Amino acid sequence: MNERDRLARGQTATAKELHRMRRAPAVVVASAAGFAGIVAMHSGSSPSILSGTGPSTPVSSSPATTGPSTIPTGPRAGAATTALGTSEQYGYGVLAVKVTVRGGRITEVSTAKLQTAEQYSQTLAQQVIPLLRNEVLSAQSAHINGISGATYTSEAYAYSVQSALDVLGVK
Repeated sequence: MNERDRLARGQTATAKELHRMRRAPAVVVASAAGFAGIVAMHSGSSPSILSGTGPSTPVSSSPATTGPSTIPTGPRAGAATTALGTSEQYGYGVLAVKVTVRGGRITEVSTAKLQTAEQYSQTLAQQVIPLLRNEVLSAQSAHINGISGATYTSEAYAYSVQSALDVLGVK
């Protein structure tokens, strides 16, 4: 006869069963505390430029960031102007973007610099960067949705775009 059948017939629980029953509330409380800790840690995370949260100015991820530069592409009013964003060092390399604006609208975003430590990171960046470019062109700002699985690359891209937009005077 197993334990469940014996308990169903009204027989008393053994010492082992009582120990398991006493332990259950402690396990539930510990699980709830762990879950609450994880939720608190994630909700108090550092601000991000992705999804429109966090500061509106670029935040450098390391001291290895170089300053942005502007390349005017035409002397007349309404002409396209281009700026090179900061070189952002992220978890897997360094990247910088070049942003072109005409009439207050972002018309082109290209990768000016991409250096990665590993081949896998290079492959991932090459897949993700066109998606990020489309996000910037669609949003007309650096406040974009990041790409799942490429969070560091997404943040570095957005920060570099924002620094170029700051140089160009685009909000």
